[in-house]
Amino acid sequence: MSDSDEDFPPFIVMLDYFCRKIRASSRVPRNVSAFNGRNRTLELLQGPDEQFVQVLRLNKDCFYRLSSLLTENGLRDTRSIFAHEQLMMFLTIVSHCDTNRRSRFEWRHSGETVSRHFHNVCAHLLALAPRLIGPLDFVNTASKIENNPNFFPYFRDCIGAMDGTHIPCIVDADLQNAFRNRKGFTMHDARVLRDAQCDQSFRFPHPPAGKYYLVDSGYPNRLGYLAPYRGTNYHLRDRRRQGGDPKKERDIIIACAVLHNFIKMFADDADLFNNGGEQEDDGGDDQYVDPSTQQQNVEAIAMGDLRDYIRDTIWDSEH
Repeated sequence: MSDSDEDFPPFIVMLDYFCRKIRASSRVPRNVSAFNGRNRTLELLQGPDEQFVQVLRLNKDCFYRLSSLLTENGLRDTRSIFAHEQLMMFLTIVSHCDTNRRSRFEWRHSGETVSRHFHNVCAHLLALAPRLIGPLDFVNTASKIENNPNFFPYFRDCIGAMDGTHIPCIVDADLQNAFRNRKGFTMHDARVLRDAQCDQSFRFPHPPAGKYYLVDSGYPNRLGYLAPYRGTNYHLRDRRRQGGDPKKERDIIIACAVLHNFIKMFADDADLFNNGGEQEDDGGDDQYVDPSTQQQNVEAIAMGDLRDYIRDTIWDSEH
């Protein structure tokens, strides 16, 4: 073997090294603006309250409370992104349905960075779900019922209301049939409720004896769940999309429910929740019925009697 043959591999290595250096030096940076995510965070925190609410959908006091609660439960600053900025990125995405591409531009981070911190904040919000989702008081009558003569004393034992909604989700095509009822709408309210009640990991807040939830006509009349008389239509929008991860979709929905309840606890501006659109028919008359059992029939009769009693009491008080 000649000396030139022995020198050939190191030459190739050096050539490859210099080619990489040349490409790296000519690469155009993704963020060419001096305005970065940290500047955006400060701009919002130091700017007008009205602008803050418009962008993040909660006021500054509520934001600081939420950020403090999340940091107490493990949300940390990173080398380049503070916890405040991580939370703001999450809030702007879920409140304005921002895409990853748009968030990259607004916060001046790579798509991977935006996605990683979004799911990190989502995971910390999920950890708060057992504390913030569910009735806070099973004993006392809610003030909105107690202080309204149209509701009190008729619904003094009501601890809350349940209603289904159609949330646009991305589900793989081969899994979509498992999430639809016979009319093509997504999984029925009663089946979702049953699964939540049966899976102990969800910690579903069952009503105590003598108390009940108000539910819509998609649910059967069961002990602790008072459904209305048949014939009332509810309006929800049927949406279908292709592909995705159902678990991530579920986690984001739960995280948004945590946000909703937290804001309701600490924000005074009720108008934040008055901007939703009208809903369309969800096929409410297509009621899901659990397999019939004697116990279920007894419960249905008991709750039907309660419904009739409330109806008759209201009628007698007005006539």
